[in-house]
Amino acid sequence: MVITDVDEEKITSIKFDIEPTVVGFGIGIGTDTKTASAFGAFLKINKAPLVIDADGINLLSKKKTLLKLLPEQTVLTPHPKELERLIGAWKNDFDKLKKIKTFSKKHKVIVVIKGANTITVFEDKLYVNTTGNPGLSTAGSGDVLTGIITGLISQGYSPLVAAIFGVYLHGKSADIAVEDYGYQSLIASHVIDYLGEAYIDLFKQPEPSQQEEEKEAE
Repeated sequence: MVITDVDEEKITSIKFDIEPTVVGFGIGIGTDTKTASAFGAFLKINKAPLVIDADGINLLSKKKTLLKLLPEQTVLTPHPKELERLIGAWKNDFDKLKKIKTFSKKHKVIVVIKGANTITVFEDKLYVNTTGNPGLSTAGSGDVLTGIITGLISQGYSPLVAAIFGVYLHGKSADIAVEDYGYQSLIASHVIDYLGEAYIDLFKQPEPSQQEEEKEAE
């Protein structure tokens, strides 16, 4: 259940005797030079789909040659600063999307641009999410999203579908949770707690309109 490292303060080796269906990488891993080397060595032998967040993205930014080792449709989930380190600064939102499309096509990766309206980018296609609220700016919320997307891929969803669906579920869970906690009190664990309700919400039937009710009464 737990894989440890000989070093107690940083990751120096990424090796295991299992064949994972997917690997989520980067959260809390740090950017030490030994960790960067371990990440590079891991990428050379890895065959599983990847979801990369946080310091995983920062490691890629520091050594961009590692991008060549990513499996096709690797999912990257950067926040704005991590994205800037990865693709460089942009003049405006149109320039940002243009740069991300170019980056996605070049490396064949999926980029989830976290923000007020999270956008999933794969090559020339953009998928704009409609769920979510300001409460998701809380610490750890992005880590939860990485876990959701990784979990969906492990269940057999393609990386692109997992990214789009995961972003939707993540936001919907927060939308349901915010009714109980409010934006100011929402924390990352609430998003996890309400995921079940977000799934159930997918199967809710829309309330009939007054006209439809009158028609049925006739």
